[in-house]
Amino acid sequence: QVQLVESGGGSVQAGGSLSLSCAAFGYTYSRFCMAWFRQTPGKEREGVAAIDSDGSSSYADSVKGRFTISQDNAKNTLYLQMNSLKPEDTAAYYCAARDCYSGSYEYNYWGQGTQVTVSS
Repeated sequence: QVQLVESGGGSVQAGGSLSLSCAAFGYTYSRFCMAWFRQTPGKEREGVAAIDSDGSSSYADSVKGRFTISQDNAKNTLYLQMNSLKPEDTAAYYCAARDCYSGSYEYNYWGQGTQVTVSS
């Protein structure tokens, strides 16, 4: 059974940094494409960053240059390093996974989310 478990959220002042982790269980991690999403109440879920099985990554314009997505295949863990945080980064952050080779770009597996709060 596929399971994603996030950790590392918390509260920080604007300009600070936080690091999120997402531990993956129950599947061959290396064949999965991973991503971070975020959502605030009343707004649609937003893709933040994604990383493919070959390590290539992409970012939302709003976080480019401030956030870095990475993964450790040996540890089955996804990371999101967030620097220069802004109040508008406040959200629940979710990691997600999809089979890179399924032909679908839909993320099928989701973590429970971790809250990030940035105060001004």
